[in-house]
Amino acid sequence: MQIIKIKGMKCQHCVGSVQKGLEALEGVTAVQVDLENNEARLEGEVDLQQAKAVIAEKGFSVVD
Repeated sequence: MQIIKIKGMKCQHCVGSVQKGLEALEGVTAVQVDLENNEARLEGEVDLQQAKAVIAEKGFSVVD
């Protein structure tokens, strides 16, 4: 499992947008985006650079 910290999510619409984008990535088998903890948990063969790019495309920042 990979965990990515996300900055800028404010509501469930934000969560849904990020989740949908991450679910579309090749190799990802499960995604859980958590608004309270500001993070995404990804399972499967995850390319972290691609995942971070999707999050940025949705308008949010990744916290390293």
